[in-house]
Amino acid sequence: MNSRTSFFTVVGALALAGVLIAALRHMETGAPLLPGAETEVWLVEARVDFRAQGGPVNVSLSLPEADAGYSAFNEQSASAGYGYAVVEQGDDRRAEWTRRQASGAQTLYFSAQFVAQPPEAVTPGQPSAPPRAVSVFWNDAQSTAAQNLLDRARQTSAGPRSLVRELVKSLNVQPLDQNAALLLGQAEDRAGLLVRLLNEEGIPAREVMGLYLRDARRRQPLASLVDVYLDDRWVLHNPVTGVPGMPADFLLWHRAGASLLDVAGGRNSRVSFSMLRQSVPVQQLAYTTNSDSAFARIGLHSLPIEEQSMFRMLLLLPLGAAVVVFMRVLVGVRTAGTFMPILISLAFLQTSLLPGLVSFVSVVAIGLMMRAYLSRLNLLLVARIATLIVLVIFVITALSVIGYQLGYSTGMVITFFPMIIIAWTIERMSILWEEEGAREVLIQGSGSLFVAIVAYLLMHHPLLEHLSFNFPELNLILLAAILAMGQYTGYKLTELYRFRALLDD
Repeated sequence: MNSRTSFFTVVGALALAGVLIAALRHMETGAPLLPGAETEVWLVEARVDFRAQGGPVNVSLSLPEADAGYSAFNEQSASAGYGYAVVEQGDDRRAEWTRRQASGAQTLYFSAQFVAQPPEAVTPGQPSAPPRAVSVFWNDAQSTAAQNLLDRARQTSAGPRSLVRELVKSLNVQPLDQNAALLLGQAEDRAGLLVRLLNEEGIPAREVMGLYLRDARRRQPLASLVDVYLDDRWVLHNPVTGVPGMPADFLLWHRAGASLLDVAGGRNSRVSFSMLRQSVPVQQLAYTTNSDSAFARIGLHSLPIEEQSMFRMLLLLPLGAAVVVFMRVLVGVRTAGTFMPILISLAFLQTSLLPGLVSFVSVVAIGLMMRAYLSRLNLLLVARIATLIVLVIFVITALSVIGYQLGYSTGMVITFFPMIIIAWTIERMSILWEEEGAREVLIQGSGSLFVAIVAYLLMHHPLLEHLSFNFPELNLILLAAILAMGQYTGYKLTELYRFRALLDD
């Protein structure tokens, strides 16, 4: 393998590495590839009210599981004077509040933000062993009514699935027959009665509770569904319609565990829920919900905000460098140095294009006039440049004051330009003026501004700015492009125009 082949192999490997790392970051954290994308998030707050009896208090509230159809983040608790912890025991996840002594009315809050999981990501946890139907106690009248309902459902069904549907129909048809009316009159709700009937038939079933998410609702109770064990898995059923499956916009809050709410040391306890729909940037959500990911831990989002702002600007430099290389090597634009156009474009990013242009042209023009006077003093190079820096600072100060008095900030924005770079630029243009004339100064000065404007327009593009900060590995592609352009030895576009007569011949 010759050196040229090895070189382009390295260039290709750099570009490929940048693409692969960016793809892994996107898949691992969910960071969006496009800026401005937002997703729907639900803020749900659980409020627990009870009356403490003057002694120790222990409150335990069931929390949603991982397969609830929604993933939770930013969980918080508001409970003045209470200790708080999240306890996990197997599949049962609970919020616990404790206090040594409390009396009177007490209110505790738990809040979290929930984002919907894609349907393929919701995989309900299945028991390691098939569950068994629990025994049900009925009095004589209830037992007779239950058997009659079950007998009728067996006659009109062909298996457990259709049996569930027939039982739901018999409990909701109007008018109710006497058996259904008797059982419903002595039951707390339809879901609980359906669970008892299915277990009586030998079909494992349990009551689960959740929230129908509706925007700006307050003091909402939990709705009950029935979880039926069919075909080796739990299947949710609506106890009113009999429709299987997870309802739309339904947050499953309590499935496993003994109870929804336990209060030791208090009485008259109740829990209610409030909810609010929000829109959250996908980028923020991605790094919040995937904080355990390696990309999130070593990513720029883990830095303080001040340092993030610095890197947001710094990571645009490779794009500006690529523009300068392209313009000088392939197009043939002549500039006042290599890095000056990049620094000018960075200053434009911090201000805006027109004020930046006015400031740059004003300071350089005034500096050239001052440099013409300094050349008559026959100063040494170091002293001349140091004097020029001081004079440039005075010029900037004067422009800032004048601009402020006139109601413009044109003078003040020049402070973002590096003083030494401006001084060196003025010095170089002055020497260029003396050696090659004003025409060359105009060519290189206008070339620098043109390249800086092109770089600014690309660096200011929302998509490129978003990708450079959130996927910094994509700069490897720019590095590969710069290396590849560095090997170019052919004609520049401006040279093709210069030698167009030869092409015509």
